[in-house]
Amino acid sequence: MGFSCVFILLFLSISFHPTHGNSDLIQKTCKNTNYYDLCISSLKSDSTSPKSDTKGLAVIMVKVGISNATATVSYLSTQLSTSTNDTLMKKVMKECAQKYAFASDSLQNSVQDLGAELYDYAYMHVMAAADYPNACKNAFKRYSGLIYPPEIAVREEGLKHICDVAMSIIENLLATN
Repeated sequence: MGFSCVFILLFLSISFHPTHGNSDLIQKTCKNTNYYDLCISSLKSDSTSPKSDTKGLAVIMVKVGISNATATVSYLSTQLSTSTNDTLMKKVMKECAQKYAFASDSLQNSVQDLGAELYDYAYMHVMAAADYPNACKNAFKRYSGLIYPPEIAVREEGLKHICDVAMSIIENLLATN
């Protein structure tokens, strides 16, 4: 009976402390991305990552993208209410907010696809989310005299990098299926 208790305790301690093994999984996963530091910091900042497999890491990264897109929608909405009375600028800002909302929706779809192990669809939705900010930038280009705000450019680049990392992780899932 004593041996079985020791075995159970050993099993439980291994089962509930997978951090080292997962740290290796995070490192291995992030090495296959174009933005290693972003990948590492994003995955390690999530409290569920120690218990995650590759699919779980993909979900975490996609959720980082959702947060980014949602924060950008909030930022743009704030800019709409506090910006000048320039109706053209407001029109373009509103269009940009819609594009980032579409990006967020697309990423939400990706989370659902990952849950259903539909990795090709998950990849497609993340790829679409990465492209929505281009429509925002193009909206500014359509009107002479409007300058693409650097704050939005930084947010665009951030979302594209996050999506790039998520797509790399999903590619790993596609390769193993």
